Amino acid sequence: MTVSLKIQESIEKSSWIRKMFEEGAKLKTEVGADNVYDFSLGNPDLEPPAEFYQALKQMSDSTASGMHGYMPNSGFADVRNSISEKVEKDHKIKLDGNSIVMTCGAAGGMNIILKTILDQGDEIIAIKPYFAEYGFYISNHQGSLVLVDSNADFSINIDAIEKAMTSKTKGIIINNPNNPTGKVYSEKDIDALCDLLKRKSTADKSIFLISDEPYREIVYDNIIVSPVLSKYKNTLVVNSYSKSLSLPGERIGYVAVNPDADNYSLLMAGLNLSNRILGFVNAPALMQRIVAKLNSAAVNVNIYKNRRDILMAGLKEAGYEFSVPDGAFYLFCKAPGGDDVDFVRHLQKFNILAVPGVGFGGPGYFRLAYCTSEKVIEKAIPKFKEAINSFSK
Repeated sequence: MTVSLKIQESIEKSSWIRKMFEEGAKLKTEVGADNVYDFSLGNPDLEPPAEFYQALKQMSDSTASGMHGYMPNSGFADVRNSISEKVEKDHKIKLDGNSIVMTCGAAGGMNIILKTILDQGDEIIAIKPYFAEYGFYISNHQGSLVLVDSNADFSINIDAIEKAMTSKTKGIIINNPNNPTGKVYSEKDIDALCDLLKRKSTADKSIFLISDEPYREIVYDNIIVSPVLSKYKNTLVVNSYSKSLSLPGERIGYVAVNPDADNYSLLMAGLNLSNRILGFVNAPALMQRIVAKLNSAAVNVNIYKNRRDILMAGLKEAGYEFSVPDGAFYLFCKAPGGDDVDFVRHLQKFNILAVPGVGFGGPGYFRLAYCTSEKVIEKAIPKFKEAINSFSK
């Protein structure tokens, strides 16, 4: 056998997002990129803010000793201290750079957490709809993914989570704001979840709350993303600069840990070791130094909001149903007729690329990523109308 059985199985279950992206590339070759309306991949099209380029120039001009050398696996001390200041403000908690590990994006952060905390057979709960890569990350480290339903409005269903918890439950992942729904969990929901975890934890068993927050800075209509670190001691926050600064290709992010977490020193040592032995070794040196200077910088969220509003208005007029996203840059729409894969295939006839909800554990819906130009959105709206009007339910 050329590849392992596990990888073969993973290939067969691989992300619908990537499948649609690849089909989109083929379609663009056939009909021309200007005639394809690609809402498949959450790849930010906004350029990084001006502050990024200023910091990049400053860093690239520097010839200071050690600029590009190895550093502690957790990252440069001064960088971690800077990031901790932002985390303190976002999460209403006192901590320092010792509670920060710089990572190769949020994906790297999620993997070092799971490598550190999971034993074979341990279970991690995630709320549907969910970011599909979680299943692969958990499987990487011998764990099992347990999926639970959200409420009808995509809010947290506390009862469903409690029913899913077993003696093997090691943690729960929340994605806030959520991909694919754009839902921001209310502070009331976060408080209820933390209360549940406090009740279920024992002196012999730590249950971790892992909060995946790469869209924290992309929220609309004065919505606030609730702090989490300060609400439950066994919390780890994962963040990246892929969306907030439009730097997905630079693979830079961090993990922040509540300093009151059970066995805190051992937990931090495990994260540092995992960063090394998973092959990341450390986050990119240049990008660490740059993002440390950008705690107050972000892309212009109003651009995404305007795109959201244009897309929602056009789809609503055409007869599509959806919940208004609070953040991120995704619209999760009900599939006419209920078969999301069938309807996404139908949209392709009109050169529209979307992702079926089944890939996110949300069958019956499809996801549209509106991190694309207003021109593409406006040109696509008549095509969406043609598609729904011609669809046999």
